[in-house]
Amino acid sequence: MSAVAKSQLSREHSLAERVWKIAATVCDPEVPVLTIEDLGVLREADFADGTAKVTLTPTYSGCPAMDTMKADVESALKAEGFDKVEVKMALAPAWTTDWMSEEGKQKLSEFGIAPPTGRAALGRTAQGKVSLSLQVKCPHCGSLNTKELTRFGSTSCKALYSCNACQEPFDYFKVH
Repeated sequence: MSAVAKSQLSREHSLAERVWKIAATVCDPEVPVLTIEDLGVLREADFADGTAKVTLTPTYSGCPAMDTMKADVESALKAEGFDKVEVKMALAPAWTTDWMSEEGKQKLSEFGIAPPTGRAALGRTAQGKVSLSLQVKCPHCGSLNTKELTRFGSTSCKALYSCNACQEPFDYFKVH
């Protein structure tokens, strides 16, 4: 490989890292304390053929926030000087809460949303049913004496819970 080709590859690798860093600053429009990197929906970032390329995986296939995330990533990259930007959605492999960062889970808790507990792959039977009961820790007082009020909370990825100890309602980010 020629020195010019090596230099070009090095430049593109450096630009790919920059694309990731910029995209990673974009916040989730539904839970603005999380970045898309914290949430785990930022899957790939690259720079090739003069184009900044980003791949996102939605938390749910019909997630209404994805159009906003896509537009926000495009805006962030263009604001940093990338003229050509391509953001695509990838449905496979399906997103899982296992992709959330530990920092992101901590941010959820500090924001008053109980983070997902356990791992998505654990506790499943051959039919795909979860065989273990779930205890959700209250993000306000830390009690495990909580109950699910409804499986569907303020967004598709959350359930609404109530704490029997402090009587506060809270969202729980469902394991998925």
